[in-house]
Formats: sequence, structure tokens, C-alpha cells
Amino acid sequence: MKKLFLFLCFSIISFLAFSQWKWQNPLPQGNTLQSVFFTDANTGYAVGYAGTIIKTVDGGITWSIYSSGPINWLTSIYFTDANTGYVAGNGSTNGIILKTTDAGTMWSTIYDGAPYALLSICFPSINTGYAVGGEGTIIKTTNAGLTWTTLTSGTNYDLQSVFFTDNNTGYAVSNHGNILKTSNGGTTWGPLSSGTAFGLNSIYFIDANTGYTAGNSGIILKTTNAGTSWIIDTSGIYYGDPLKSVYFTDANTGYASNYTGNIYKTTNGATTWASIATGTFDGLFSINFPDMNTGYAVGGSGNIVKTTNGGTSWTPKSKGAIELLKSVYFADASTGYAVGYPVGNMPVLVLKTTNGGANWTSIPGLPENTAPFSVFFTTINTGYIVGTNGGIYKTVNSGYNWSTLSSGTMIGLTSVFFTDANTGYVVGARNNTNPGIILKTKNAGATWTSTPTTCFLNSVYFPDSNTGYTVGSNPTNGYGIVLKTTDGGVSWNGLSIHAYHPLYSVYFIDANTGYVVGDFGIIMKTIDGGTSWINLPSGTLDLFNSVYFITVNKGYIVGDGGILKTINGGITWTADSCGTWNTLTSVFFTDSTTGYAVGDFGTILKIGNGGTDIVEEHKLVSTMFHLCPNPANDKITISSENICNEEIDVTIITMSGEEVLKGKFYIQNQVELNISLLAKGIYLLKIRSKEGIEVKKVVID
Repeated sequence: MKKLFLFLCFSIISFLAFSQWKWQNPLPQGNTLQSVFFTDANTGYAVGYAGTIIKTVDGGITWSIYSSGPINWLTSIYFTDANTGYVAGNGSTNGIILKTTDAGTMWSTIYDGAPYALLSICFPSINTGYAVGGEGTIIKTTNAGLTWTTLTSGTNYDLQSVFFTDNNTGYAVSNHGNILKTSNGGTTWGPLSSGTAFGLNSIYFIDANTGYTAGNSGIILKTTNAGTSWIIDTSGIYYGDPLKSVYFTDANTGYASNYTGNIYKTTNGATTWASIATGTFDGLFSINFPDMNTGYAVGGSGNIVKTTNGGTSWTPKSKGAIELLKSVYFADASTGYAVGYPVGNMPVLVLKTTNGGANWTSIPGLPENTAPFSVFFTTINTGYIVGTNGGIYKTVNSGYNWSTLSSGTMIGLTSVFFTDANTGYVVGARNNTNPGIILKTKNAGATWTSTPTTCFLNSVYFPDSNTGYTVGSNPTNGYGIVLKTTDGGVSWNGLSIHAYHPLYSVYFIDANTGYVVGDFGIIMKTIDGGTSWINLPSGTLDLFNSVYFITVNKGYIVGDGGILKTINGGITWTADSCGTWNTLTSVFFTDSTTGYAVGDFGTILKIGNGGTDIVEEHKLVSTMFHLCPNPANDKITISSENICNEEIDVTIITMSGEEVLKGKFYIQNQVELNISLLAKGIYLLKIRSKEGIEVKKVVID
């Protein structure tokens, strides 16, 4: 009976909660943007990852952020007039098309029937439009998106871009160098000889006969006879760097962007190209010019650049550092720091805010040969950063200057924690050739004593001055480990914990109650100081990087899959929609309502309602499969009302991440699994089908 009660607690239906996490860096947001379209010099839109839609009405000075849903991947945007626009992309399982008729205030899904992602959309007239995508998908509407019909392309390659010169004549290019043409409104499509096998990413025509396509390895093809023949024009373009977008403003003037943030310009119809620096190192994936002089390009990390002089120079319309942030810490309610890896040839920077994250400034001063992993402040002025090559750095003036402390090791250091102004601990190990290490100082970092260990250590936390925990992994088998001290770090002992994947973060509410998280969706809890551990189902197989509790019951986890939240001490976890797919690496709360999360590409998010238990909006996670019986003892039947005559992959995983059953099964409404050899307990059952991946909890009694 006890096991059944536990199952009922753990089986509460998951929801996707839309909370109030707001972008603080970069701005206006940091999701990759895939496509941009301006209806005039000042009014424009861009779309991208995590369902992102942004709009400006003042030429990019300010932007409004919309979301079509966190699971959506939006790839292409096109407007037929100032008010009517379309977005193509991919939803949870199908290609989708969104439409607005009020200049982007409201967007509705008008189509979700494509079996593969839609990658490009084009409307040659107000009613007639085409979209192309994966596996040769082409669809068409003749009534402004009210209905769509599927056309036969004759290819199984992914179609990356589509362009029509009139309602009947159009072209599409693929990731294998194919160029397709139709002259009858898509009824039939014929292959054109491109002369290349390089993937083509973008196509653009300036009139009925003259067109360009750009793609991988810096290739640009040109036709002057409506696609009958194509010639390669790449003079001045770095050969080898993929081109993502091509756009022409007249017969001679054109632009192409690449994956390293450069824009190439031609003024002689692609005979030669000149490279123009844009000030960004991230890829620029889409270019759009509303007039001859005014142009915009968007790309990775939410980058937006603009020109008002025909591409001679470009200025950023997005701002903020794009370091790979690893750690965030606030010395008080207003003053916080974020540290991480620099990108490209950029200097090592510490990001600091003095107004609760409204503004973040870059503070230089760390050595160029380091990459910071963790930051901790003991007072408003005194703080420490640890990183690669045994680096420990200290400030006594709120981060404006940093001194290098002697750690006595070259091992990469991953986490720092102080129990008082003088006593602190650092742990580390970042490769397979060096052993792990635990360092301790009793004099505010002036000297450090070391305790070697064979474990790779990722996080350290002390709930009191004597009791501390550090977590990581065993380099031999990759299993998670927990070490504990009760004498202020004089000795450390391994605890018994059945974690089959590395652990990356530890947090204790008091000396007895704590949590560890790690790879493969591991969440484990102890209420007896680590003597025993309870596996908590996360409902995901993502990697978790950081855990933080603001009350006994309320806690947050961040990782590859976003943010999870619990309000009942970890018994159940819900997805706290954060509006990004960027990996999050660290979470910190300054009080019961205000929290920050940081991650890749300079991501800094803030929430101001962390104390509320009301979820603003809910969406049920769709289910395709049912389990019976559950709990079970010798067999489980997987059934589906929608999936039939299809092969599915089934994996049963322990709550600590160990795969105990895996196989392929052909389902005809149902499949029976033999589980008689599995031990009693709670498991995750993962089902992969053509429709996607579904994870369910199951009890073996």
C-alpha cells in the first residue's frame, strides 16, 4: 500500500508553466534568431528558437518580445502587407505555420500538418504562398493560409529556402546542392543543374531571370536565364565558410552573411565581393533590406545588426556580453556577479550589476589564460573566483581589481564556498590526467592546504562551519559520488549513493536535508545528512547543472532543459518556462521572490515572483501511450489509440539513470513487456516513436 501511495504522489500530471523569467542579458533577448523581415525602414520582426518572435517599430532601438510557445522552433518569416504576416517552423512533432493580421500583436497557428519541420516560407501574392522543409516537403495555399495542400517535390532532401518570382514560377534549394523549379504553381517540380554538391541555404531572385543562391563552403551561384544554367561567383568570399543568407536590393547590389558574423557585399552583380565586419562573431542567419540603404541581419545569441548606409557599416541593435556563463552570485539584493568562459578572442570578463540586474557591466582584470567556473562573495567588497589552471582570484574592492592567489595546483577548479570571512573551500578536477582536489583556507585565501582525491569534483557546499559536502564523479566508471566532512574539512568520507551518472551540484537546507543533481535527470534527496538518499523523479533525462532552495519546500534546478521548480520539497517538479533553449548552468536567489539564472551565450534571466505558488498558465503535456497495469509485477502493456503498425524504441531506466531494459518493438495498438526480472521500485519508461519521445513513470511492485 505504501508503494502505491508513493506512485500516486509521483504521478501527478506534468505542466508547462509560463512564469516571469525575464531577459537581462543579452538584450532584447538571447535566443538564436533564424529569420528577419521588415515591412518598412522602422517596423520589423525576427523569429527563432524557443518560439521567439520579436518586433520593433523604431528601427531596432527597442523590441517587444512575444512567444508562440517554448517548444516551437521558428525558421522563416514573411509579410504580405504591413499587417499580415506568416511564420514557418516546427512544433512538438509537426511543421507549423503561424499567422498575424494585426501587425504581430496576436499570432495564431493556422497549420500544423507537415510531417517535418518547415524551413522557409514565401508569398508571391497576398493569397498565394508556399512553404518548404524537411524530406522534400512543399505545401501551398491559395487562400491566404486558410487551407494548405501538399505538393510533390521529387526529392527527399531537406529544402532550405524557397523563392517565387510570380504566382507560378518558383525555386527551392536543398542541403545537398539541389535546385528545384516549378513553372506551374508547384504542380510539378523539375531539378536544375547546379554544378555543386554543397548544401544550399538561401535563394533570391531580383527579376524573372536573374537569381542567386548561397550555401556551404562559401559558395554563391548565379543564373541569368531563369535557372537554366548557374555559374559560381565567389571572388572575395572566404571559401569554406558557410553562407546562410543572400539578399539583393537591385540588379548590382547584394549581400550575403555567414556563420562567423561577416557580411559580404557586391556592387557589380556578384562579380566581386567585399567583406564587411559587423562587430559580432556569431553567425548571421538572415538579411533583409526594407530600402536601398537600410538593412538588418540577425543570428546567433539573439544578435541584431543594422546598416543605414547600404551596408558600408553595421551597428549592433542588440547588446550584452555573450560569454558562456558558469556561475552567478549576489553579495546583496542589488549587487551580483556572473562569470564564465570568454568567446573567441574576447578578453576574460566579470559581469557585475549594482541595481538588481537592470544593467550588467563588464569588468576586466582576470588573466587571459583562465576560464572562470565559480564565484563567491563573503562581503559586499570581498569575493573570490576560481577557474582553470588552478586559478584563484580575490577582490577586496567589489570586483574592480583582482589579485591572483597561490593555490599550489594546476588542476581546474570548479567550485568555491566560504563559511565565514576567513574560511573557505575550493574543489576541482577537469580532465582524466589529473586527480581531484579539495583546497581549504583559514586566512581569507592567503594560503591554502590541499586534500587530494581520485574523484572529479564539481560542487561544494557547507550548511554550517563544520559540515560540508562535495559532489562529482568517479573517473573509473562515471558514477556520481558524494564526499562529506564533519570536522571542517580535516577529513572527507564517501557516502553511499547509487547515482549512475555524474553529479554537478549540491545544496543543503540544513545539516541534514540536502539535494544533489546531475546528468540524465538525476535528483536525489537526503534527510539524514547523507546516510541515505531518495531518488526523486524529474520526468526528464536532461543534464542538471545547479540546484538552489529558497525555502524548505521551494527549490529550483537549472540545466540543459531549462528550469524545474518544486513547491513540496522535491516530491514533484514542474517545468518553469524560462523562454530559452540555452543551457543554464547556475541559479541563485537573493530572497524568497527574486532569483537569477545564467548560462550559455551570456544568458542572464531574472524572476521576481519566485515566492508565489500560483502557476499563471498551464498546458498539458500530450500523451500518446498508456501503461497498464501500473503498478505492475511481471508485465506491462503499452497501448496507444493513435500509434499502430509502427516500430517504437522502449527503454526502462532506474531513477538514478541506469538503463535496465532496452529494445525495439513493433506496435499494433499495444505491446507487452516482460519485467519479471527487474527489481521492485520506481522507474522511468522512455518511448521513442516517429511522433517524438515520451517519458512515463512506472512502479514495479
